[in-house]
Amino acid sequence: MRSHYCGHLHETHLDQDVHLYGWVHRRRDHGGVIFIDLRDREGLVQVVIDPDDPEIFATAERVRNEFVLEVKGRVRRRPEGTVNPDLPTGQIEVLGKELNILNRSETPPFMLDIEDDEVSEEHRLRYRYVDLRRPDMFKRLKLRSQVTQVLRNYLDHHAFLDVETPMLTRATPEGARDYLVPSRTHQGHFFALPQSPQLFKQLLMVSGVDRYYQIVRCFRDEDLRADRQPEFTQLDIETSFMDEEEIMELMEGMVADLFTRVQGVELPEFPRLTYAEAMRRFASDKPDLRIPLELVDVDDLMKEVEFKVFSGPANDPNSRLAALHVPGGGELSRKAIDEYTKFVGIYGAKGLAYIKVNDLAAGREGLQSPILKFLPDEVVEQIMARTGAKDGDVVFFGADKAKVVNEALGALRVKIGHDLDMVEQGWRPCWVVDFPMFEWDEKDNRWYSMHHPFTSPKEEHIDLLDSEPEKCYSRAYDMVLNGTEIGGGSMRIYRSEVQKRVLKALGIGDEEAQAKFGFLLTALKYGCPPHGGIAFGLDRLVMLMSGARSIRDVMAFPKTQSAADLMTEAPSEVPPEQLVELGIRYYKRAEEKKKG
Repeated sequence: MRSHYCGHLHETHLDQDVHLYGWVHRRRDHGGVIFIDLRDREGLVQVVIDPDDPEIFATAERVRNEFVLEVKGRVRRRPEGTVNPDLPTGQIEVLGKELNILNRSETPPFMLDIEDDEVSEEHRLRYRYVDLRRPDMFKRLKLRSQVTQVLRNYLDHHAFLDVETPMLTRATPEGARDYLVPSRTHQGHFFALPQSPQLFKQLLMVSGVDRYYQIVRCFRDEDLRADRQPEFTQLDIETSFMDEEEIMELMEGMVADLFTRVQGVELPEFPRLTYAEAMRRFASDKPDLRIPLELVDVDDLMKEVEFKVFSGPANDPNSRLAALHVPGGGELSRKAIDEYTKFVGIYGAKGLAYIKVNDLAAGREGLQSPILKFLPDEVVEQIMARTGAKDGDVVFFGADKAKVVNEALGALRVKIGHDLDMVEQGWRPCWVVDFPMFEWDEKDNRWYSMHHPFTSPKEEHIDLLDSEPEKCYSRAYDMVLNGTEIGGGSMRIYRSEVQKRVLKALGIGDEEAQAKFGFLLTALKYGCPPHGGIAFGLDRLVMLMSGARSIRDVMAFPKTQSAADLMTEAPSEVPPEQLVELGIRYYKRAEEKKKG
């Protein structure tokens, strides 16, 4: 039996006999004495092998990096001058009395004392079992375990029940693409892996469970980026007989408790921003409040100017003309501004106008900009006054469709904040509330739910669902932390007739609604209580808390950005007979046929 983990040994264990297991982190031969840094998940300790015992010494000479060892020995103080203050076990060492090689190792594909970016991510993912031995990776896995434990304890304490929902379910018509699973026993029919347990947790409220939670795996077949994976984990929560104020208060307490227990920090207050205010001030519904920069609307100042680039959007109700004031930004070079112009182009912006403020008291002569010749003096003065610009500042402008301006200036605000070291230290949470119920898709020429079709509209807006859906607001709420949405929720529709009206606003008629959601509409008729909930992205939350750059670094076995598992080489082909058994025939696409 192991007596201690390597990383747990310290001076209180002096003169004790210990029994250790671990991997060889490093082996050094110093003039006839062999030193082995033995590592396990809790850290490493130095093991000393003297040449006095020829058999043990001969074994130690065969040891190489990543060999798996069993060591028995005695803890002793390190000789004077050899203490390692950077190591928790640096005051002591273990004099080896018995040494057993449990397994050998080939030369590992990379060293374990590397940083994340010192080896390609593809290489790390291909040998993930080696990558997870690195201390940084293990710390993240350990942090993840601590986070889930604290969250469970909090919810258990508040009378929530941990209930599992199905992994094989019905395909959903809204949201991202489903991962489909063919049924062998019902040929031609398919299960879908759940994008979330949304409908099942609502049915649990109908069932009288009252308070439910689940740390659950979810699946979405969508294009990936740093904070997306085809399979991810969320903390799913639902509760009856509470309104949004009570749910948000409870969730604030949970997240604050989590940071206190795991990070040892107290979160500040959670301010509440309406969706409209967040978009107006920060051009984002997940604003990073650590960055002090804000947008200012100047549409009204530009309606009469001759400069069509500005007056056009200023007079278009679907467009936006906004200014971003950057204190100290006057030091930005023309090259830097050109780079920012290219940056906003990624989001569809056709350019990036600006005014540099060299000497405000000098009027127009103290300003520098290629657009000044198009703007009257009084307009320029009003812009300077409204933005609060001072000497040494710069004001950027976005003028286009509202979606383009918000995406471009919202991203620029964050980029400049980081580039100019304006980001405050610490954590800045907030709630974003009062979202529109729907958003219009010009490509499909129809309304889509901004959250999901089971989100409740505000009671006073229900009568607008049929006639003016664009004026409907929802009872939704998102929790945002340092510019990342970590949780999103809402009060749910609990009356069948209201659910039908929302589906109708989305272009889903009674017959289609019955075919796709008949089980839910029926359940709502049998005494469904008022209820609401929220889901937290566990991977994103742990990524933020650990300081990792991607959720892949806080998942044990993630996929690549192309949804592939390099280690197991999944997805893979399956034998033809297995497809026959499922009643499936595979047809190659035209481009695949050309490749042969």
